Amino acid sequence: MLPFYYYKDRFLDYIRIEKNYSPHTLLNYSIDLRDFEEFLKNSGMEEIDIKDIDYFVLRKFLVSLSERKLNKRTLSRKISTLKSFFKFLVREGIIKSNPASSLIYPKLEKNLPHFLTEEEISKILDSPIDDKELSVRDKAMLEFLYSTGARVSEMASLKIEDIDLNLGMAKVCGKGGKERLLPLGKPAIATIKRYLGLRKDSCPYLFINNRAKKISERGVRLIIDKYINRLSLSLKISPHIFRHSFATHLLNRGADLRSVQELLGHSSIATTQVYTHLTIDSLRKIYEQAHPRAR
Repeated sequence: MLPFYYYKDRFLDYIRIEKNYSPHTLLNYSIDLRDFEEFLKNSGMEEIDIKDIDYFVLRKFLVSLSERKLNKRTLSRKISTLKSFFKFLVREGIIKSNPASSLIYPKLEKNLPHFLTEEEISKILDSPIDDKELSVRDKAMLEFLYSTGARVSEMASLKIEDIDLNLGMAKVCGKGGKERLLPLGKPAIATIKRYLGLRKDSCPYLFINNRAKKISERGVRLIIDKYINRLSLSLKISPHIFRHSFATHLLNRGADLRSVQELLGHSSIATTQVYTHLTIDSLRKIYEQAHPRAR
């Protein structure tokens, strides 16, 4: 009989090598399976055969998680991990059926993504005002995020060779290593050209820090926070809000959902549909304000 960690390591190798999952996703899967492994040890089931882990063992594990007062989103992720893990074992012929298939996800509240108005976006984009290299870099990053709707991780990994300023296109590498082409708006193209014209380093990455190294996602957040504070805007935002605003503004101005899905790099259109709720709310407000018989 092989120990649980043998199967755990096989599964993690599978999603890392064959599925090409991101390091962040791999870490979450690893944490979730380690929690389950600890539960087996603490419950005296350290020597249990993988074939003997059934629905009732998994239910006991979920009860133990509930006692730790984990939030519903974390609990839902751990259930998803168990489903994927045992599905892999069925696929490999190690077990006959998936004991996690009947586990029920907790009902999650739908949190709509926050977005900025076009006026708020304009204020932020116009806030870097001097011609120093770092200031021009900041404006170029802000313009890039709003122009493309790219994830911050995608922007931070972008190399100079990945953009064509003549064609106005950028090639980004998204989740699962999937590449996609994103159009650049004229303000973004002009600012990136200015930024590259000021650089004297040989770093291959498009956006770099003050040590001429690839900029980090945390560095991007600090830069955005700086301009939010400078404008005295009472906004608690993340760099991702540019992505949310990008999608919302496109849909508000008539873009079709499939095109926005392609631009955002969503594998499922259901993920993109959350933005339609925002546009419906916006249309409802406009209707209520403008129509004489709306109230």
